[in-house]
Amino acid sequence: MAKKTRNTSKKAWIVRIAAIILLIIGLGMIFNSQIRDFMVRQNQTTALKNLNKDTVKKNQAKKGMFDFSKVEEIDFGKVTKSRVNNTADAIGAIAIPSVKMYLPIMKGLSNDAMSTGGGTMRPDQVMGKGNYPLAGHYMTAKGVLFSPLEDTKLGEKVYLTNLDKIYIYRIYMKKVVDPTAVWLVDNTKQNIVTLITCADGGVNRWAIRGKLIAEKPATDKNLQVFKLK
Repeated sequence: MAKKTRNTSKKAWIVRIAAIILLIIGLGMIFNSQIRDFMVRQNQTTALKNLNKDTVKKNQAKKGMFDFSKVEEIDFGKVTKSRVNNTADAIGAIAIPSVKMYLPIMKGLSNDAMSTGGGTMRPDQVMGKGNYPLAGHYMTAKGVLFSPLEDTKLGEKVYLTNLDKIYIYRIYMKKVVDPTAVWLVDNTKQNIVTLITCADGGVNRWAIRGKLIAEKPATDKNLQVFKLK
């Protein structure tokens, strides 16, 4: 009788453990996107707060990955991997205060970089010189990565910094383009910034361009616009 009672108790305990595991898995599936978005926000914040001139200089010298065809859709696994590896290479910051967008600028388009901020799209691009294109993921959660670009308006300002100088651009173009519009990445004689993210559920792309209107030394006061601290 005692043995039977122990077996019953053991089976009940196993059932309880299985139920708890299934509950955790179920909650993970339900809140997968919320957890992912939270972790992306943490990636953004950590990269911005750790930004300094030494890391910028070191990361600028790295090779980077610039094959846009290899950019994959962001998911929980990629965000987790980027946090564990900590290999996203920040080389500056971007701010669009009008839509509360504050992000690190990353070297290249690796999955780690794209899970953290906006990635540079050419190995030869120089901030403040010619066309400076950046690509970023569009997230359904407002304020995460490049999702705020959808709310920008003509005439609003875009700020870039490499912690040496601050470059201020005024948006003059905002439109939806076909994914094959690779001309947006090409260099130009005019000093501009080009920002690209998904539109229409990934079918098309938002393309925002701003013209350089000012260049200033980066001081503690001027850098406050990027919310680095």
